[in-house]
Amino acid sequence: MVWLPGGRFRMGSDAHHRAEAPAHEGAVSGFWIDRTPVINRQFGAIVEETGHVTLADPGPNAADCPGARPWLLTPASLVFMATGGPVPLDDWRQWWALTPGSDGRHATGPHRSLDGLWDHRVAQVALGDAEAYCAWAGTALPSEAEWESAAWGGTRGPTFAW
Repeated sequence: MVWLPGGRFRMGSDAHHRAEAPAHEGAVSGFWIDRTPVINRQFGAIVEETGHVTLADPGPNAADCPGARPWLLTPASLVFMATGGPVPLDDWRQWWALTPGSDGRHATGPHRSLDGLWDHRVAQVALGDAEAYCAWAGTALPSEAEWESAAWGGTRGPTFAW
C-alpha cells in the first residue's frame, strides 16, 4: 500500500455523466490505498482459504425476485463483448451481455477459466465480495473521494486524469 497525504482536488465533472455533476472542490485526509488493483491470484486466496462464495455464484434467490423469468434466476454476470464498430454510447447493452454461467472464476464467459489471467485485475465481484476481501486482507475500500483523489494524482485542470 502507499500513503497519500490528502488535500483538496476537483471532484466530479459538469461535462460528462449527470451523476458526476456538479464538479466541486473535494477534500480528503491522508489515507492508505493499494498501489495496484487486486488481481485474480489475490482474490482467489480468500476463496481458497475461507471458502468465500461470491454473490454471483449461487444466482438470484427466486423469493427476492417475484415474477422473474426462470432463466434470469441462474447464476449470471455481465460480460464485455467487442462491437464491430462505433455504437451508440447511451445503451450499455451494445457492449455488455448478461451471460449465464459467468462469475468470478469465469469472468469472460462460462466456458473460459482464469488460466493465463491470474495476474489480471479481479472482475465479476460485487460490493459485498470486495468488502469481504478487504476485511480478510485487513484493509478497507477507499471512499469515493479518496479514490478520485488518488486517480487524479495531484493534477489539476485536465479533463481526464490520464
